[in-house]
Amino acid sequence: MRLNDEERAMLAGEAGEPRRWAIQHQIAVGEFFDAADLVPVSQTHIMADTESLGEAGVGFLEGLAAAPETARRVRVPTLTDPRGLDFAVYKRLGQSEAMAALETRAIAALKAFGVLMTDTCINYQTIMPPVRGEHLAMGDTGVVIYSNSVFGARSNFEGGPSALAAGLTGRTPRYGFHLAECRRPTRRFRLDATLRDLSEWGALGGIVGRACGSYWEVPLIEGIEAVPGSDALKHFGAALASYGSVALFRMPGITAEEPALGDAPLEPVLIGRAEIDAFVASYAAPGDKVDVVVFAAPQLSLIEMQQVAAALDGRQVHHETTLLVATSPEIKHAADRMGLTERIEAAGAIVAAGICFYQSYAGELAEANGWRRLVTNSAKLTNIIGGYGYRPSLLSLERCVDAAVAGVMR
Repeated sequence: MRLNDEERAMLAGEAGEPRRWAIQHQIAVGEFFDAADLVPVSQTHIMADTESLGEAGVGFLEGLAAAPETARRVRVPTLTDPRGLDFAVYKRLGQSEAMAALETRAIAALKAFGVLMTDTCINYQTIMPPVRGEHLAMGDTGVVIYSNSVFGARSNFEGGPSALAAGLTGRTPRYGFHLAECRRPTRRFRLDATLRDLSEWGALGGIVGRACGSYWEVPLIEGIEAVPGSDALKHFGAALASYGSVALFRMPGITAEEPALGDAPLEPVLIGRAEIDAFVASYAAPGDKVDVVVFAAPQLSLIEMQQVAAALDGRQVHHETTLLVATSPEIKHAADRMGLTERIEAAGAIVAAGICFYQSYAGELAEANGWRRLVTNSAKLTNIIGGYGYRPSLLSLERCVDAAVAGVMR
């Protein structure tokens, strides 16, 4: 890889050990992907939940954070993905003091780098949306696909160490979706159905993702009759990234970059009502007792919080069912101020800030609370949560609330 004078100085340790480690890591990643050089980035986003970090990961962060301040401070704004627990509700969820202690250490280490503790996977909705052509080093797959597709920014999936390295050096290896040639559509799909709610947008993402199944595929989706809102694209992109490891999609007339004529010349794969219904039905189990209903993955926008509050007004969550609503700290503050949190919690639900269910020791929560049957309107969550021993169902927001109130699937 070509390095400039500043990068060679970092590699030689002249800017401190954290930056020497960081650029050495980036060179290894770049050489693996045949990157020619490093590209400056304007933002980074770190996935560093304590369930993934464990004791060894937190210790590694603490070791780097012990360096002098000038050597450890990040060079570009660096944000955090959801944390492992919310200190305001972790005991109610059955999380342990050991988890809280590890979380406290991780937060202290991240703050020592100058990281902004945003604790969110919807930073593109709540913190600073990127712009077309802006180079980023984003961690969460939903953040990457939304930033690449809807805004036309440029980022790869950056694992936790890679995102931290990008924050410390202010750059990232120039490969993959930083390059124009990797952003051309490779697959073509045509929607022949009207999607009725966010769960069905997630279902569409799951169908396309399964068909692609590769990080290097760029699907082009035609047939979108009405411009979807931000939350619809959020659920679509999050599911597409989860089911297919896809980092970029194109919707003509909707997403930032228009595909050139002939970019995706293949015959389109048709997706109709039958395919959407079959995807949703594959997760259905009517009549089952519902242990937990989860609104998360991605965290809820303020509009979604309002919709949950409206669906719960005048109702009460079943005494044998837990309803968990996860949002970002910024949206939680707004929901508190607007009375939405009070309305949701009055129905017996738990509102958590700065977490996302599957990053919050979901397996341990299942054991601690006896949870197995989970209901959600997030197709991304249905794809992930089975690995923790849950049996998920994918329903609309309204039907999720109905299940929480009834305590059973209907």
